[in-house]
Amino acid sequence: MIRYLTAGESHNKELISIIDNIPSGIELSENDINKELARRQVGYGRGARMKIEKDNAEIISGVRGGKTTGSPIAIKIKNKDWENWKLKSYEDTRESIPRPGHADLSGVLKYNLNNIRDVLERSSARETASRVAVGAVAKKVLHYLNIKFYSVVFNIGGISYKIDDIEEIIDKYEEIESSDLRCLNEEFYNEAKALIDNIKKEKDTIGGIFKVIIRGVPVGIGDFTQWDRKLDANLARAILSIQGIKGIEFGEGFNIANKKGSEIHDEIFYSPEKGYFRKSNNAGGIEGGMSNGEDIVFNAIMKPIPTLMQPLKSVDIITKEEKDAIKERSDVSVVPAAAVIAENVSAIEILKFIQLKFGGDSIEEIKNNIDGYLKLIRK
Repeated sequence: MIRYLTAGESHNKELISIIDNIPSGIELSENDINKELARRQVGYGRGARMKIEKDNAEIISGVRGGKTTGSPIAIKIKNKDWENWKLKSYEDTRESIPRPGHADLSGVLKYNLNNIRDVLERSSARETASRVAVGAVAKKVLHYLNIKFYSVVFNIGGISYKIDDIEEIIDKYEEIESSDLRCLNEEFYNEAKALIDNIKKEKDTIGGIFKVIIRGVPVGIGDFTQWDRKLDANLARAILSIQGIKGIEFGEGFNIANKKGSEIHDEIFYSPEKGYFRKSNNAGGIEGGMSNGEDIVFNAIMKPIPTLMQPLKSVDIITKEEKDAIKERSDVSVVPAAAVIAENVSAIEILKFIQLKFGGDSIEEIKNNIDGYLKLIRK
């Protein structure tokens, strides 16, 4: 199965991703990765860092003649802001006042450090560029299997609109992709932008909620036999590992608490053309820890960024005096970017479970195994 590691810090030379167990025969270029990296950087409310960094991936192993070979893939993303930092000494960048809501204080206590920058450089959401690069590779593999990913923002700071029609999202996806808030509703767009502008003037930050749809996952991905093989549990872990994500719900999620079982369980139908199918998808495409053949759908909640231009109260870890928390260059809102990151970390998990179920060292072998399975379950 796919496995990967990332390395690098926010203002160091570069970010590194190493990916193992990608099948051979996948057409893969740096442009495939750069498209996803560019999507991650777009969004109304992003900060000045995005004007500096124009992420470009460099594939340094695992691809020959434009195709994956089955060997580990290494990807490098340079930090352009390194040029502004490389002449600074360790003491020049020392920080001792942790930010509420960030990894700063817990990190220095855990590792017995006295410089918060030793924590914040790695815990920064800049690390997600590495994971988006990995996700871009996973997406390219899944593209061969006709598995696709979509995301849309529907809540910014409590301003929201209803978007229950999945087909509308997919039919109008070009409109979502061209929106710097990744939304479909014009009234929401105008109100949310005005809110972000006001929050910026207040030197504050704001969060929101986005939806991810994964289409084309075969039934039976994941497992009910052991807790750590459940698809929804692994997707939830991946999403909650994204910096700033504080919650996730599948399908109708918390709304289910207000309804009867007869109202929310998705009835089962069969036709020779479709096989087994549902007319509703309140479960969000996962039952018993396994995909049920419907779209996998979940919402995730992104908290306000903890770096504030008007800082909250904190304590200097050296002097123990009450101080204002440190200020770093920051975004006002990153909900659209978080949605793109969520697509990509989801792709990694979906590929992992596809490989667990079907095996195969080449894309042709995986496709043949899936085709045989789909014929079997239609009988």
